[in-house]
Amino acid sequence: MGEPEPEPAATGSNKVYYDGCPGCAMDRRKEAHAGVPYKELLFVATTTFASALPITSLFPFLYFMIQDLHVAQSEEDIGFYAGFLGASYMIGRGIASVFWGMVADRIGRKPVLAFSVLSVVIFNTLFGLSVKYWMAIATRFLLGALNGFLAPVKAYSIEVCRPEQQALGISIVSTAWGMGVIIGPALGGYLAQPAKQYPHLFHENSLFGRFPYLLPCLCISTLALIVFISCCAWLPETLHKHKGLDREVEMVEGSTTQESTEPPKKSLLKNWPLMSSIITYSVFSLHDTAYSEIFSLWTVSSRKYGGLSFASKDVGQVLTVAGASLLVYQLFAYRWVDKVLGPINSARISSALSIPIIAAYPFMTHLSGIRLDVPLYIAAMLKSVFAITRVTGISLLQNKAVPQEQRGAANGIATTAMSLSKAFAPAGAGIIFSWAQRRQHAAFFPGDHMVFLLLNLTEAIGLILTFKPFLEVPQQYK
Repeated sequence: MGEPEPEPAATGSNKVYYDGCPGCAMDRRKEAHAGVPYKELLFVATTTFASALPITSLFPFLYFMIQDLHVAQSEEDIGFYAGFLGASYMIGRGIASVFWGMVADRIGRKPVLAFSVLSVVIFNTLFGLSVKYWMAIATRFLLGALNGFLAPVKAYSIEVCRPEQQALGISIVSTAWGMGVIIGPALGGYLAQPAKQYPHLFHENSLFGRFPYLLPCLCISTLALIVFISCCAWLPETLHKHKGLDREVEMVEGSTTQESTEPPKKSLLKNWPLMSSIITYSVFSLHDTAYSEIFSLWTVSSRKYGGLSFASKDVGQVLTVAGASLLVYQLFAYRWVDKVLGPINSARISSALSIPIIAAYPFMTHLSGIRLDVPLYIAAMLKSVFAITRVTGISLLQNKAVPQEQRGAANGIATTAMSLSKAFAPAGAGIIFSWAQRRQHAAFFPGDHMVFLLLNLTEAIGLILTFKPFLEVPQQYK
């Protein structure tokens, strides 16, 4: 026999609340307090940030790591091996995301979030200790498979907010995610190979000299450990843990009540507003991941191959500035953009404005000094802002297309589709980058011009998918 069902508590509103149910407790808090749930959104931000940091933290030193692991036969082959190493995380996450979404719908958001952050502590540290290519691939794969944070954290950010604040909740996830995938490479760029970058502080025979990529991984894992302890201690649960979810009562004279239940829910795979937004989201995710890898490879590659010959520290500086601009934008401008344009139009405009920025990158190779720094920094900042705007808008559409008890699974499907596209992106980007370096004198889009052309084609496809008849939006946005 199962546990007895908790008794509903009478309230002055038209909703039934159950004592002992964390979801009902959260709904009561939202009804009683109209303000922004700062504490809960702080947990959303820190959990997302700590989980996102290791995803792209290796990108600035992929070029050098493949050289140190001695798996590439020539400089032209480095992109090929770097692509598969970058893809291993997304392959793992793509395999496991639906599972973690279903677990979050069954046992709660909090356990999955805490376990996901703990996996960062363990496997990100092991990645920093990798001395063989297979070990680097294996630790990245396991980190992706066991870090199931993205599906529950998106559901959680919606569930702690009142309806008028839900765009803010999703934007917090997108902001923290964007900050993580931007500051992660910056952190890697500053802290990788410390014995070479800071010989007066680190000796070649020290721990960080023997493991040149351990220091950035250890810093990220330490932050993740602090977040894990905080989640276990203070993160409130939001999942309803009783039968008869979303039941409402109409209070009438006396003590008589009338209950009404939701209509039967759609199958997630037959929910076209959900599935169309997931497909669009996956195309944009493919583009963004390919862009992140190509940008880092392009900036550190030699000028004779069309790159900028940057050191990893220089890449870190560019990405740090881009991350700072992203934070300012989300704190002070995004809510206004969402209020004026809405999630669909803001996604379309951001996507369209990204195309000329990407087209300008290969021409920056011919600049130097201050003439290079200013346009490169501006382009990187604008690209980050546009990317986070459309990702936030599409994520909001996904979560509005399903009820709460399907939200974890729906985000799990979205994360799986996104992860598979992101798994293909680094490998495909690496292969295309290596191929482009061999055709520097081709008549049709030589060298890196071809790479950025293909990036723009994926952006254009995503833009087309945001229009009818493909994209069907939830009823409240029609």
